[in-house]
Amino acid sequence: MEPDITAGGGPSARRIDDLIAVYRGGLLDDTLPFWIEHAVDCEHGGFLFGLDRNGAVIDTDKPMWIHGRFTWLLSTLCTVVEPRAEWLDLARHGVEFIRRCGFDAGGRMLFLVSREGAPLRKRRYLFTELFATIALAAYARAAGEDRAASEARDLFRRVIELHTTPGLLEPKLVPGTRPMKGLGMPMILINTAQVLRETIGDPLAAEWIERSIAEIERDFLRPEFEAVLETVGEDGGFVDTFEGRLLTPGHALEAGWFILRESEERGGDSRLRRLGLRIIDASWQWGWDDEHGGILYFRDVRGLPPVEYWHDMKFWWPQCEAILATLLAGCSTGDAKYWRWHRLVHDWAHARFPDREHGEWFGYLHRDGSLSTPVKGNRWKGPFHVPRMQLFAWKRLEALRAARGAEGGPAARR
Repeated sequence: MEPDITAGGGPSARRIDDLIAVYRGGLLDDTLPFWIEHAVDCEHGGFLFGLDRNGAVIDTDKPMWIHGRFTWLLSTLCTVVEPRAEWLDLARHGVEFIRRCGFDAGGRMLFLVSREGAPLRKRRYLFTELFATIALAAYARAAGEDRAASEARDLFRRVIELHTTPGLLEPKLVPGTRPMKGLGMPMILINTAQVLRETIGDPLAAEWIERSIAEIERDFLRPEFEAVLETVGEDGGFVDTFEGRLLTPGHALEAGWFILRESEERGGDSRLRRLGLRIIDASWQWGWDDEHGGILYFRDVRGLPPVEYWHDMKFWWPQCEAILATLLAGCSTGDAKYWRWHRLVHDWAHARFPDREHGEWFGYLHRDGSLSTPVKGNRWKGPFHVPRMQLFAWKRLEALRAARGAEGGPAARR
């Protein structure tokens, strides 16, 4: 029987085939059917994401940012996998709800609305706008709709205006005392601009990818710790407080593979590849739990006790980001180290998170991998990190398999 690894330490043809089957089957036969069966609100529009283990609705309030994420997924499947009418119809269902209920009178997006679409909560952050941007852009490509393309570009420009103009957004902290900024914005701006570029094109995309990568490298990647901080001073300085010392390895791994993907988009840009790999290396070393396995949620960069009480839990999404980051690093470099890491996190996560009885993934485990809560969806967990990981991993491994075949046929893949 063919071994799972090659002489060089990479995955064998059999291992690649097995992984493709896991990711493709997980997406098309498990994750996606779970949400399509249980989340679609045919009465009031949009989707219901507050789901119990078996898909029963346990909360009817609707987080608007997850509407953007699911609509992006459905639209993307139509162009990356196949143009299924069901997926496009559901994507349109999501777009219509976003248009009808997602915005306040001033053009800002709501974070949470009632089942009927009445406004409940608005946050100072711009993530809802950014996920609506990628939803509209992906839908514009899938449906061939100019209106959605125009809306996506306009919304992206509104985000940039709000992000770069002092005073337009309510500050989180008292102005002037200790101004700080987070990794989340430059990280998600990279991804949003990448989606705009690949779906509808946007003259601002390249600029904001470049600016955001530069900001992460300059301000958040700290060589004195060899770590990517979650929060820094507004000028990029280190702030020696609970917040300033905080590391979120899942976020940093996500930023790392966004940058690695950008390197590939630019034909293997060596500078960006080195940066992406450095971020992934550092984040793995800080995030991987040597005792129990899995990626920890928070660390303190000085090794002090983290402030957040769930710091040592294993949430679903950091595992997904680690799976993708190590996979892309392995494909990009051929380095056996990344394939070992990928096997570790893939096997650990897939042994614990998937619900073999009711489908989809659990979201929240204790440090030792035992189940904390069986909830499948809430205001934070929905159909995004798991299916995005499954889709991207499936397609990236198919590309690797094709490249190996082109280099020398089946024998070259052993």
